[in-house]
Amino acid sequence: MNDLKSGRSLLDSVRARAGRFGKTIGVADRARLDQYLTSIRELEQQLHAAEAWEHKPKPVVKIPEPQDITETSQLPAKLRAMLDIIRLALETDSTRVVTLFVEPLGILSAIDGVMHETHSLTHHGNRPEMIDELQKIETAQLKVFREFLEKMRGAGETGAPLLDRTAVLYGTCMGNANGHTNKNWPMLLAGGGFRHSQHLAFDKEQNQPIANLYVSLLQRLGLETDKFAGGTGAIRGLEMI
Repeated sequence: MNDLKSGRSLLDSVRARAGRFGKTIGVADRARLDQYLTSIRELEQQLHAAEAWEHKPKPVVKIPEPQDITETSQLPAKLRAMLDIIRLALETDSTRVVTLFVEPLGILSAIDGVMHETHSLTHHGNRPEMIDELQKIETAQLKVFREFLEKMRGAGETGAPLLDRTAVLYGTCMGNANGHTNKNWPMLLAGGGFRHSQHLAFDKEQNQPIANLYVSLLQRLGLETDKFAGGTGAIRGLEMI
C-alpha cells in the first residue's frame, strides 16, 4: 500500500509540473505533452485498480494444501496438480492470466507401456512401436487436460461457468517433432466465449500464421486490434458466441 501511495504522489507531482510547463510551449510540443499526460492518467487507473484489489477480501479455499510431487516420472500427477492450482487461481480471481510450460523431454514417464524417455520418442523415425509409446504419453496428458476442462466447466459461483469466461489454449511448439518442423501446429482452444465442437483445418502449405489465433483471442478480450507479431488478422473460421 505504501508503494501505491508513493506512486500516486509521484504522479501528482509530475502532472502538476507538466501542466505549468504546457503553458510555455508551442502547439506541436503541447500535443506530445498531452500524449504523455494521457499515459500518466492510464497509469493512475492501473494504480487505482491495484489498490482496489489490495482491499478486496481474499477468498477462502476449502481444499487441502497441494502437495509437491518431486518424482519427475509422475508426469500426469504433476500436470494434474499444476492445473488444479491454475483453476483455483482463476476461480478465486487471484489472477486473470496464467501460462504453463509442460516439459516431459528427457523424462521416463511412469505410464503403462512406456519404455523410453519422451525426447527419444518424439524422434520416432516413424517406427510404429515408438509412436505407440508417444501416443500413450500424450493420451495421458490429454486425459488430465480433459479433467481440468470439466472442473472449469463445473466451477463458478453465479452465472456462466468459469470455462465460458476463460479462454484455454493448449498446444505445442512444433508441428512434427520427428523432423523439428515448426509448421502446422496442432492447437486446442476451449472456452472463452468461442463457438466450439469443431476442427479447423487449413492449407498445410499456405497455412495461416499462428499469431492470427492470438489476434482472435485479443479481440475476444475486447482489444481493438488486428495485429499481433506476424499475424495478418483474426483467424478464419473461429467464431465468437
